[in-house]
Amino acid sequence: MAESRRRKPFGKQRMADMMNKKIPMRQCVGCRQMKPKRELVRVIRTAEDELCVDITGKKNGRGAYLCPNRECLERAVKGRGLEHSLKTAVPKEIYEEFEKEIEKLEIR
Repeated sequence: MAESRRRKPFGKQRMADMMNKKIPMRQCVGCRQMKPKRELVRVIRTAEDELCVDITGKKNGRGAYLCPNRECLERAVKGRGLEHSLKTAVPKEIYEEFEKEIEKLEIR
């Protein structure tokens, strides 16, 4: 009986389960493709109705995800994807700020 309570050593199956972690997927509001969360840039609307780019992906607020390229940003502007996802109007100045942030990310 005490034998069954002991932890099992790391076997092949348990190691395989640990290696196959679930990767969170999110949809880009520009191209509408599902991609791993870490590959996308998060744009958030805070409780104070501020819009900002969240590089860490951990800030509080309603979020929308974009691929880090200009084409997806242009599609999101044209199709109003960010406005629908964030449930607020997005001024042109904010889009310009996002474009600068995306340029910084493309350089990396």
